[in-house]
Amino acid sequence: MIKRKTIPWQPLSQKHKNYIRNCMKSTFNFAEGAVRSGKTIANVLAFAFLLERSPDRLHLASGTTLSAALTNIGDCNGFGLEHIFRGRCRWGKYKGNTALFVKTVKTGEKVVVFAGGGKADSYKRIRGNSYGIWIATEVNKHFISKDDQCFIDEAFNRQLAAKMRRVLWDFNPDYPTHPIYTEYVDKYIALGLDVNHERFCIRDNLSISAERRAEIEAQYEVGSFWYRRSILGERAAAEGLIFPQFAAAPENWTVSSVPDDVSQIIIGVDYGGNSSASAFVAVGMRKKGNGVTVLADRRIKGRKGEITPDMIENEFILFVKSLYLKFDIPVTYAFMDSEAQYLTAGVVMAARKAGLKTAIADSLKKPIAERISIKARLISQHRWSVLKDCKNVIASTATQLWDPHDPDKRLDNGTCDIDTADAEEYAWERFIRW
Repeated sequence: MIKRKTIPWQPLSQKHKNYIRNCMKSTFNFAEGAVRSGKTIANVLAFAFLLERSPDRLHLASGTTLSAALTNIGDCNGFGLEHIFRGRCRWGKYKGNTALFVKTVKTGEKVVVFAGGGKADSYKRIRGNSYGIWIATEVNKHFISKDDQCFIDEAFNRQLAAKMRRVLWDFNPDYPTHPIYTEYVDKYIALGLDVNHERFCIRDNLSISAERRAEIEAQYEVGSFWYRRSILGERAAAEGLIFPQFAAAPENWTVSSVPDDVSQIIIGVDYGGNSSASAFVAVGMRKKGNGVTVLADRRIKGRKGEITPDMIENEFILFVKSLYLKFDIPVTYAFMDSEAQYLTAGVVMAARKAGLKTAIADSLKKPIAERISIKARLISQHRWSVLKDCKNVIASTATQLWDPHDPDKRLDNGTCDIDTADAEEYAWERFIRW
């Protein structure tokens, strides 16, 4: 007897069922909604159904990165394409691209090309092919522009010869004037195109228990724009203070001693710019995902040209040695601002001469909005704390503002200390998940 593993499907809401049915006949299918609302699974299911009946052989699956596409569409926590077509699909390469080869029952072999769409040159990976169905996850994070580098426009162009053209997008709500709305979703609806658009919230996902839903909701500050977008599934603009919860009562996150479960110290360094300071921040990483505690900070004031490489090197060595003396915890890494390689090269040489044991590398430099979102969650969950002596970090966290002229961007005009913020984020960005 051959034993086959089955997918543990949970009941779909009527809203999900209606959306999937409409995908069978609508050209443009947009699933917009909160986190864990089931929108991605709905699109993956619709894509699988359409693949069985499509006369086209080549199809496209995209995410912000190739890894995101493979994770969210290919695997999808056990509900993705490789699981739906288990036993009749295989991974391979198609013209240099990662692809899933699927044997359908009625229409023969299909090739699903996987690609990342978040960079300015991502469009190059999908040129030269003609696609039938295009499924995209987190499409609002794909590269959008008004020139021929726009990934979305290039993907549309690749579908012009499709015999059965279908577009299936999922995305979390964004700020109301995001180009995903003004150039595509809302625009297409206003033009009367063949659009199937549905908004989902976390309560539409019947597989999530009330207890689990409460746990997810607790990760977000009630009333914040993150809560409105990620939990309520609403479009919302970021404005005012970035961390209002902390700004209202910094003492709730300020501690007098280092938590017992801090296992290592990591340093982040930002070199500053024309009118900003260079900053060092040391954070303690806590065990078992308990978060981070900021342990020390330092700023070197001075305009561009006033701060020399020697000053940076000497101040860095003094900062690291002070950590060695103050804390009986290994200082494992220092992640430096990757924008100034010549400064980092000097720091590395000086650190070697000084006998420092701390490994030095470039910062990962995740998108600022992503770093801010991570810190907001840590604060909301009380997994972020700061020693009371870290005046720079406390002041920076309490005063950071959203840029009123650039949605989802941090105001960087000298109003508040962004250098310290960057340095802190460089320290933990590699170790704290989105």
